[in-house]
Order: sequence, then structure tokens, then C-alpha cells
Amino acid sequence: MTRRCCFALVGLLALLVASAAQTQAQAQEACAALPARPVPSRESRPEYIEWQPWRDSVAALSQRLAGIDTSHARLVFLGDSILDGFQADLFRQFYGHRAAVNLSIAGDITQGVLWRLSPRRATAQDQAGGGQWPASLKPRLAVVLLGTNNTLQNRDAAEVALGIAEVVRMIRRRSPTTRILLVGILPRGADTSEPLRAVGARVNDLIARCADNATVFYTNPGPMLLDGQGRLAELIAPDRLHPSWIGYAILAAALEPQIRHLLGE
Repeated sequence: MTRRCCFALVGLLALLVASAAQTQAQAQEACAALPARPVPSRESRPEYIEWQPWRDSVAALSQRLAGIDTSHARLVFLGDSILDGFQADLFRQFYGHRAAVNLSIAGDITQGVLWRLSPRRATAQDQAGGGQWPASLKPRLAVVLLGTNNTLQNRDAAEVALGIAEVVRMIRRRSPTTRILLVGILPRGADTSEPLRAVGARVNDLIARCADNATVFYTNPGPMLLDGQGRLAELIAPDRLHPSWIGYAILAAALEPQIRHLLGE
């Protein structure tokens, strides 16, 4: 090998190392107001969830992803049953022309999402990542709505918020050019007497600090689902959690201005 080739190879390796370091730094900078703890809580660690319906849904999503070319996706949705259950006709109306991919799974929690987005590795399944953010997936925008299921298991709002912050950092790590629209946890329960409303509100106050309005943005459409007394009507969410057709229409309309702006439309 000639000296010139050696210099070129060294230069290339230096560029690759610098690029990797920059990617890592960008991921660490995301949600700087909610830095990772030295000993992360369960919500902040990838975990292959011990719940068969979740595992079945993960397998089904992996199969769907294997059959599509994600390199064309401009918009990604990531979350739990709120986004997974998005009314199909409305989803097509708002996002069909935007090459949208929905990576949401019913029942998911932050640690499950972290596992799903981690690169797949050739190890035991409960240790490997799910690989559900393919290397080819570089959308312009990711919409993240997550955390309501975590509040059922852990009412420590700070720990739930830190888990959501880790999801943001994971997306930045997997695709540094992708902007993130972080959506506040939606209200649940018929009225303000529901204890989880207060937990969700505290989580929202914390994750709102993730927004730097350059790469990470925050929005809270939840109040638009409530009436003047803070009640969540059965017409909007039959089980007082999952939106009806009308609820999804309100949610989509609330998100649309920011999605349009962040996609550069």
C-alpha cells in the first residue's frame, strides 16, 4: 500500500470517528434539561416487555417493516395505543401523502420503545434490540406521544419524563437529522378527579423543557379534547382514554399546523 493510500485511509477513519462522536454528542444534547441519571430508572432502560400481546405486536410490526422501503418515509409516528389506534381514514387523509410510517404499539411504555428502537443484535432475544428503527429510516419529522401507560405503573413523574427524554435521545442517535415533535400526555379519566391527570400534567411540565425549538419541539393538544370544566366526554373518548373518530379528528387538527411547519410545507 502506498504512503498516499495510507494517508487517505487514516483520513477516512478520522472522519468516521469524528462523525460518530458528533452523532453521540447530538444525542446527548437532546433534552439537556432532563439529563440521564448515573443509575437510570427502569423507564430509561431498554426492556423486552414480559407481556405477550406486546411481543406479538412487536413481531407483527417487524414483519411489516421488512416489507416496506423506509428510506422514503418523511414522517414517523411513535407511541402507544393512542397513536397505534389512529382512525385509519383520518390517518390517510392527514398523512397518506406524506409517506408516513406508524411505529406505535398498543400497551407500549418508554422502556419498550427504547428496546424496539435499539439496533438488532445477534444475541438472546431478551437482550437484543428490536431493530425497529432501520438504518434507512431518516424521516424529516418524528411525532412522539408516549408515557400514559408508564404513569399506570409509576406515578413518579420525573422518572416517566426521564424515560421519554431517553426516547428522544435514542431517535436523535438513530437519525440525527430528524426533527422531533414531542406531544404531551393526553388527559385521561372523565374529569379532574382522576388522579393520573395530575401525574400526566407533571410529566408534561417536565418534558416541555426538552424543546429547544431547533431540533425538538413540544405541543400539548390535550386541553382541546376537554370541555370548559375539564371533562373528557364519552363522545370524544368512549373509555375516557382512547379517542373516538371525533377525538382523533380534534387531535389531528391540533397537530397539523406544527407538522406542516416542521415538514417545511
